[in-house]
Amino acid sequence: MSNTTSGAQESYTQGILLMCVGVACLSANDAIAKTLTSGYSPLQILFLRNVIALPITIVIALFMGGPSALRSHRPVAHLLRGALWVGATMMFFTSFIYLALAEATALIFVAPFFITLISAVFLAEEVGWRRWLAVLAGFLGVLVIIRPGGAAFQLIHLLPVATALVYALLMLSARWVDPRESVWTLLVYLTGAGALLSALIVPFVWVPVRLGDLWLFAGIALFGTAGMTMMTQAFRLAPAVVVAPLDYTALLWATLFGWLIWRESPDAMTFLGAAIIIASGVFTILREQRQAGS
Repeated sequence: MSNTTSGAQESYTQGILLMCVGVACLSANDAIAKTLTSGYSPLQILFLRNVIALPITIVIALFMGGPSALRSHRPVAHLLRGALWVGATMMFFTSFIYLALAEATALIFVAPFFITLISAVFLAEEVGWRRWLAVLAGFLGVLVIIRPGGAAFQLIHLLPVATALVYALLMLSARWVDPRESVWTLLVYLTGAGALLSALIVPFVWVPVRLGDLWLFAGIALFGTAGMTMMTQAFRLAPAVVVAPLDYTALLWATLFGWLIWRESPDAMTFLGAAIIIASGVFTILREQRQAGS
């Protein structure tokens, strides 16, 4: 075995490991956020998470990218992306108040299908019939979970779906950023813009933070930042087709955290819908990778 092959395999292994741990960290971030929603507004949770995380992200950016990682060529683009992120996170955290963690997590997995839809309709990108079938299958999975017209359906079920739509816009908005800027620059400015924008509104919903909850706010900042950092690095070490499907392991963690903390137990239809969404998402990832390589 050549050194080149051995090095590639080691890089892939590191990428897979980082992706798995990163997803687990973000799932812990969501579980802590759900815990905090019982006493605080989602906006206050987001604000404190960003304020605590900002110095951490700056240190990471300096370590990984040097001083240039703190320089932006299009700060307005980052501000707009921050607004999208605040909106998406607010909706997702709000859904935690009413929905099981696994249920909300499964519904947000439709974000890649929104990316395909927006790219085809508004950006005039060519999308083949196979990807359109994957999109339709993904939304079928959503219908299986939320069961519109059924006794279990609530309008709040649409909140994670709306979150996925805004998150898709956030992903596509990366095209607004100057190509000279690194992913570490995006991480710093997304956190900073989120802190700035949420600071403008948080005084209207602010409640005093209980001393015993400080470790939870620290935890959400640490887990959230660690998760984003590790997942970013995973995509740098291994191809997207290898690490991207591992994002769906979040459903396993969400189910586990939901059962351990709140004794939540998603029903069979939720798991069926999630399986349809995940299968469609994995197909889309594999299809895009194949087309990129052709």
